[in-house]
Amino acid sequence: MLFVPKEFNFDENINYLARSRNECLYHIDNNRVTKAIQIGDETLIFEVSSVDDNYLNVRFLGESKPAPVLREKVACYVREWFDLDRDLRPFYTMAKEDPLLASAVDSFYGLRIIGIHDLFEALCWGILGQQINLSFAYTLKRRLVEKFGRSVVHDGVTYWVFPSPEDIASLSPPELESLRMTKKKAEYIIGVAGLMVQGTLSKELLVTVRSHQQAEKTLVKIRGIGPWTANYVLMRCLRYPCAFPIDDVGLHNAIKQRLGRELKPDKDEILKLAVNWNGWESYATFYLWRFLY
Repeated sequence: MLFVPKEFNFDENINYLARSRNECLYHIDNNRVTKAIQIGDETLIFEVSSVDDNYLNVRFLGESKPAPVLREKVACYVREWFDLDRDLRPFYTMAKEDPLLASAVDSFYGLRIIGIHDLFEALCWGILGQQINLSFAYTLKRRLVEKFGRSVVHDGVTYWVFPSPEDIASLSPPELESLRMTKKKAEYIIGVAGLMVQGTLSKELLVTVRSHQQAEKTLVKIRGIGPWTANYVLMRCLRYPCAFPIDDVGLHNAIKQRLGRELKPDKDEILKLAVNWNGWESYATFYLWRFLY
């Protein structure tokens, strides 16, 4: 059982997780989310449900009970997945006085930025999502996972684990193009996998850099990673609350919708609207996205 802060609503987070029926990395049934993760040589399947307003229940599926060290790692994974250690009180205090965010926090109170623990998965998801709609991005992810990922079956249900960099680095671009992704995206993903296999790129290295700005600079030096993708990864994987994918089309459309405008705002207007968001740009963006998807 994992303690959750007062500013957490399991239903809101499940609603977010359930936004696409084409999701392949977890299953949602009866308000419970079930997922497989790889820890070393072990593939663990666990289920997360809400006990009451104070706790989450994590239940392991399978015949054998995981060792204590593995159970602790899964507990840490769940806490990071739901961003449970983040104190959202300062964000809510700010947002309730913000013209754009006030209705968002009322509508989605208790929502957390659902994380992507694995850096390679986060980078791939960011690359796959470039210049296409969300529905097709999910389709590409499913094809990639089911072609090159690993799976485990429990009670007749197949649970997939995202491919590792080692699974992808040795592929040729045509092998990924066969999934109907563009040649450039195939090259970008294989290139990122190669950097991670070589050890020149890792989550641990990015965590140790001095600042969000430095981490962004490190990422945008990589072919296929621009400011949008870099900030998306810093937001979902590295957990920088100040990460700001300001060029995101969804953010522009959400602001346009909330302001009742016919035209989307330009970058200068967004910076003016976001003047009070300092340090919470990622959460502001995530909450505004929820009006659209």
